Amino acid sequence: MKPSFLTAILSLFFAALAAGCATTPKENQDVTALNKDTTLSQNDREVTLQGEAGSQIDPYEDFNRPLYEFTDTVDRNVLEPVADSYIEHIPGPVRNSVGNFYDNLAYPNVILNVILQGKVLQGTEDGLRFVLNSTIGLAGLFDVATHMGLPKHNEDFGQTLGVWGVDNTSYMYLPILGPSSNRDVLSVPVTVASNILFYAGFVLGAPITIPLGILAIVDKRARHAEDIRLRDQAALDPYLFTREAYWQHRENLVFDGKPPIESYDDLFKHDLSNTHETSLYAEPCSEALLQYSPSTQQVWHPPLTQKENDNKQEEFDSSSKKDCSLSVHKTHSTQPSTLEEN
Repeated sequence: MKPSFLTAILSLFFAALAAGCATTPKENQDVTALNKDTTLSQNDREVTLQGEAGSQIDPYEDFNRPLYEFTDTVDRNVLEPVADSYIEHIPGPVRNSVGNFYDNLAYPNVILNVILQGKVLQGTEDGLRFVLNSTIGLAGLFDVATHMGLPKHNEDFGQTLGVWGVDNTSYMYLPILGPSSNRDVLSVPVTVASNILFYAGFVLGAPITIPLGILAIVDKRARHAEDIRLRDQAALDPYLFTREAYWQHRENLVFDGKPPIESYDDLFKHDLSNTHETSLYAEPCSEALLQYSPSTQQVWHPPLTQKENDNKQEEFDSSSKKDCSLSVHKTHSTQPSTLEEN
């Protein structure tokens, strides 16, 4: 019984690694190559903004960063060279079949969580997809279900908890496994237990399941190789880049690609209110007359004569005596319209 127990532990470990060994979330596929100067200036702003929000979603940053550095070191020195060699020597169609094979082994996790989320129709389709790929697709080596109108989905227990109202409140970085959170970390044991590779350890034994687990890790890392390169090129701080991309990615998955826009509306309104307040109260409104500057007129219109300029000053003084706040508002609001006319 001891060899079987050891095999089960090793299978669980390797299956977990295959499920989450990549250090960059899937959204990084959307990153495009930018001009270097532009990328640096944009990332300067991103690092500042992300650093302000980091204390809220990343209270364990002092622990997360060392774990990230450790994982990144292992990746650079072990996984990356092996994955690059795998990409270089294994043809693309073969790599695709290997990826399909491991995706199919892990697909019961998708079916389970779709059902737990109450998506009955999608659960039925995903179950049919798994059967077709496991039989006609030769154990998942060929993705025949997609060509039959049954697309692949991405669901896990973390998303299920999110659907049922459990919020992500704190970011966590798991050694080797990669980004996670207080909610998504609960999906790791469910993902491992629903992977067919876990149970293959009891049937096939360690001599077969361990190499399969290692190949799963290499395949996963190879699939994310380009994502990680783009991250390294675009991010001044890869840790912050990974954290923010992961956080947004998980929210997008929970809402099936249609996250609510209320939070964005609130943020937009907040920015507008701050801008409005700044324009109105940047200068104290006192009983003294506001100084009229004819230079603004000379920028947009032909030069005024001394008499016209004096008349403008008198009109401005009289209006400012009646309502100082209104004059300040008019002073700031007239410039945009003048620009549009120009």
